[in-house]
Amino acid sequence: MRFVLDEQQHDFAASIDAALTAADVPGAVRSWARGDTTPGRKVWARLAELGVTALVVSEEFDGLGAHPVDLVVACERLGRWCVPGPVTESIAVAPVLLAGDERCAALAAGELIATVALPPAVPRAVDADFAGLSLLAVDGEVGDAIAVERHSSVDPSRRLFDLSRSGQTHPADIARAFEFGALATAAQLIGAGQAMLDMSVEYAKQRTQFGRTIGSYQAIKHKLADVHIALELARPLLYGAALSLAEDAGDSVRDVSAAKAAASDAALLSARASLQTHGAIGYTAEHDLSQWLLRVQALRPAWGDPASHRRRVLEAL
Repeated sequence: MRFVLDEQQHDFAASIDAALTAADVPGAVRSWARGDTTPGRKVWARLAELGVTALVVSEEFDGLGAHPVDLVVACERLGRWCVPGPVTESIAVAPVLLAGDERCAALAAGELIATVALPPAVPRAVDADFAGLSLLAVDGEVGDAIAVERHSSVDPSRRLFDLSRSGQTHPADIARAFEFGALATAAQLIGAGQAMLDMSVEYAKQRTQFGRTIGSYQAIKHKLADVHIALELARPLLYGAALSLAEDAGDSVRDVSAAKAAASDAALLSARASLQTHGAIGYTAEHDLSQWLLRVQALRPAWGDPASHRRRVLEAL
């Protein structure tokens, strides 16, 4: 099967790139890690203007009711730019859990940012101190919650919180919400992996060693080529999982897990190759690459680690 994005999807991705290019996202991530979310809120406002926050919300609540492939396109770009905040939770998961709830209109407009915990698979919520709505989904029921304890993360721009229910609950399709969460996270991992590959290729063209640019050495070429291949092999699995979710196919669990596992591996390979290409400078907080290195380490276990998703694929087979 050949996956090709249409012209509108390419334009949508380009519009996200254009908006985030002018938004100084690396600066917003650094501020976010220090506890200042003001620059990050401006980034989210730009996303709302583009309709990113309305993608999964139904048209009944002024959303776009978009195809899961459109969600993948958007989340891959958000991963490419390392956008801070509860991206997966607010854009992909909360609209599924709140289907039929009037608060979906506020989600679509970007007036309400949500975060979610789905224990045991997703035990803690991201950035509950930033989100205007925290949701806790357990045993087929979802309800409003409050943050009760904060935990550190390998990525300082991702604050994790334990939640406790604070209101009434109602039935929700938690299983489908989890699949959307895993799909959106996989898309961000692919975007982050591509961003690090692009940075490494540019760096390899400029950095000289022993009188030659390091990109002229076969060891560097082969390492970066392996990353390119891994990303290109994972991306069709991502699109295939999106199509499977849209059709509510019986194999959607298998397809989403295959995509998440492949995306996790490809992003980790990209992170390792990028750090080796840049050298120690790439790990310093002053270099933008460090933001993607930490984000990948945080997203790989989020919404199911690679081992759990491989287990789901095995069980499906």
